[in-house]
Amino acid sequence: MISGKAKVCGIIGCPVEHSLSPLMHNFFARKMNMDLVYGPFRAEAGDVEAALKGAYALNIAGMNVTIPHKQSVIPWLKELDEGARFIGAVNTLVRTEGGYKGYNTDATGLLRAMREADLEIEGRDWLLFGAGGAAKAAAFVLGSRKAASVTILNRGEDRAKELAQVMNHKFQREFMTPLALEDYRKLPDRQWQALQTTSVGMAPQADRAVIEDKGFYACISQAMDAVYTPARTRFMEFVEEAGGRAVNGLDMLIYQGVDAFELWNPDRKVPGDVIREARELMRNTLEERSGKR
Repeated sequence: MISGKAKVCGIIGCPVEHSLSPLMHNFFARKMNMDLVYGPFRAEAGDVEAALKGAYALNIAGMNVTIPHKQSVIPWLKELDEGARFIGAVNTLVRTEGGYKGYNTDATGLLRAMREADLEIEGRDWLLFGAGGAAKAAAFVLGSRKAASVTILNRGEDRAKELAQVMNHKFQREFMTPLALEDYRKLPDRQWQALQTTSVGMAPQADRAVIEDKGFYACISQAMDAVYTPARTRFMEFVEEAGGRAVNGLDMLIYQGVDAFELWNPDRKVPGDVIREARELMRNTLEERSGKR
């Protein structure tokens, strides 16, 4: 039951119709017997200021932020969490006195997902595919958890160089190296762990991988793909066929949502059994959308 006292949260973006966040957060609220409702709020690119002011006036307690607003919301926030300020992107808003505070739970959610998948960071050599917002959050996680080295592969080497410089300066060590994606054959001969943060391979273009050379994947022992639909991406197939282990991005999505939910409800923790049930629900929903069920 939703009462007149219900806490209202939601997701702001354009588009938002595809989002699994309403399914996930309303499931959390129902399973935890909380008077909370979560809805999708579509806002065009030029309407961000008005949307945030309206949401605050309507007493909306918290929001997730998705494409294309993760950077454009920042000027209209009262405060930024340190991690969000450094990453330069916000995906979670929490209502405070006088305005919203911005957080980046993409980074914290990624770390939780990597721990869930038993992917070790400290002392390991990493490949990071991409140099956009998701890659910056991933680079922050790899740097803060003391990866031995990170090679950033991106189609535009300038963006990879910029990201490497920012992270090397932040962590005061030269551990990130940029490399143009087409130069992947120049990588040192070693066993790598990999994070794939681009949208390459996402449905409906599920027949693509960021690198199509099957022989390349023999150098990757473990990998995570940020893409969660399809459940087994072409990137994952190549890693596994070459003898490595690969996981998709569904847990990244779930844990960034868990972290956001707990920011909106600081006196509550989402139980592990609820997280497991939500994972199964979301897997089933994705299969239904893809026509596999």
